[in-house]
Amino acid sequence: MRAVLQRVSRASVTVDGEITGEIGPGLLILVCAMEGDTDEKARQLAAKIAKLRIFKDDQGKMNLSIRDIGGSALIVSQFTLAADLRGNRPGFSTAAKPDEGRRLYELFTRLMQDEGIPTANGIFGADMDVSLNNDGPVTIWMEV
Repeated sequence: MRAVLQRVSRASVTVDGEITGEIGPGLLILVCAMEGDTDEKARQLAAKIAKLRIFKDDQGKMNLSIRDIGGSALIVSQFTLAADLRGNRPGFSTAAKPDEGRRLYELFTRLMQDEGIPTANGIFGADMDVSLNNDGPVTIWMEV
């Protein structure tokens, strides 16, 4: 699975003019299930993100996790993270098929909740408008 994490002071996702998910301080997580990904990869990704120390402590050092700050996660499906850029038009054949991608996306959300992280979501497969205030900015790409 692939993910892009953005440390945010706030973030929201809107579908058809309606806010479907909104958070204050925490992480915007753009997540993509790749062909061949497993439940174990979703578990590994959720566990790694929950422990990742990318929030500032009282001395301004990145030393705290999302759990430590009581932050939330806005989780948005993002199949374009699977882009193959060998040509001028990206290909996405390495992304999981839609049914499996949805299943792993929903599993990842539940696993983040199991890690004690409050979550909000976009809508899988929808045309979404994502708004955020990137804190730092801190943006991290991950793959498990």
